[in-house]
Amino acid sequence: MRIPQKPPPYMELLQKQAGGERLGAVLSRVGLQIASEHYLHWEKLRHYPPPEGLTLEEWWLAIKLQRNGVLKPVPLNDKAGKPFRFCIPDLVQKELHAIDVGAGRSIGIPEPITNRQTRDRYLIRSLMEEAITSSQLEGAVTTREVAKEMIRTGRPPRDTSEQMILNNFVTMQQITKLKEEPLSPKMIFDIHRKVTEKTLEDPSAAGRLRHTDEKRVVGDDFGEVYHEPPLATELEARLNAMCDFGNAKTPGFFVHPVLRAIILHFWLAYDHPFVDGNGRTARALFYWSMLRSGYWLFEFISISNILRKAPIKYGRSFLYTETDDNDLTYFIVAQTKVIRKAIDGLHAYIDRKTAEVREMESHIRALDLFNHRQVELISHALKHPAQQYSIASHQQSHNVVYQTARTDLLDLRKRGVLDWKKRGRQMVFVAPDDLAQRLRKLEKQARP
Repeated sequence: MRIPQKPPPYMELLQKQAGGERLGAVLSRVGLQIASEHYLHWEKLRHYPPPEGLTLEEWWLAIKLQRNGVLKPVPLNDKAGKPFRFCIPDLVQKELHAIDVGAGRSIGIPEPITNRQTRDRYLIRSLMEEAITSSQLEGAVTTREVAKEMIRTGRPPRDTSEQMILNNFVTMQQITKLKEEPLSPKMIFDIHRKVTEKTLEDPSAAGRLRHTDEKRVVGDDFGEVYHEPPLATELEARLNAMCDFGNAKTPGFFVHPVLRAIILHFWLAYDHPFVDGNGRTARALFYWSMLRSGYWLFEFISISNILRKAPIKYGRSFLYTETDDNDLTYFIVAQTKVIRKAIDGLHAYIDRKTAEVREMESHIRALDLFNHRQVELISHALKHPAQQYSIASHQQSHNVVYQTARTDLLDLRKRGVLDWKKRGRQMVFVAPDDLAQRLRKLEKQARP
């Protein structure tokens, strides 16, 4: 990734036009179609032909004048004391609407997530996905299969990469419990301590601000510096200001909750208050903010999975903001797209799994391996992993005698469709987590 070309200085372009007739002509003739559709940075805009009769610099000036008229400041200042600002162009409004519909309080709720017996499966999947991909963004090197095996079995991490992933998993579990608490420096320190446990060269750096002698820059392996954060002496005051913003005490106007979460993400990444683990902590704060604002579906969504597929776009959105007068809109545009894609991905995954269950139900009925009562129970079990059935409940559901219900369930247990255990003197039959795989195996065995 390279640093984008800085735009021509806005004030210099304006001064060239001041007092002349050219400025009025520029404002009256510019169309802004491309800019309004994409919110382009100068780095990209300079490759497009300007509207007829305008130079590229004049086109950029008109765009900047339009943007500056709607940009609003937030209480985050750069190192020179200049505030960061943002606006909400149409493309962001569109994404915010999609996010509200797809992840709001009660609209478009996927049934498997509202189902108490299946929601935990989706929750654990999401926590693992976010833990793994967030760590991979920060340099963790391991396969998803190995990482998931570590988390599922509870075995200790074997290296720093696995430790990072485990830390993230534990942290994300904790975030879901912290959503009712206001943001505070203590909470942020606790989050940082969790994401960096046993991964820092200096263990004492976990859960504290970097010291003055711990200068940190964001760069690559070739010496390119992308970002130099504020001085360590400023971090305490900046952290307090960030908490006020996260708790909606500032600014003095309404900020859409999704935008607040995105800006909070940017804020911690910009200040870079810790020796290491800033990116993971920033993304954890984003989740805290979204959950606290009522976007409960974010317990089941991984944004890092989307970010990992296009890490350069993620990094470039930071650089666009810093190189164009602290315009946060670039980062907001990028992140709203990421969030919407993550929501779409969850819905698509659930739709795919639901379709698989329906297909399996159809196969079971067509195979004619089971009687109609067993087929109904299997269909129910596919949608309710870990559901428990008793002879009495099966007898009651199908209005059959005890012996018929007992024969049905024992047959399903014999074929490996159900597991069983004893509860006192009663036999309890349990739907296994891998029921679909077991049924596929039976299906193969039944084929001629």
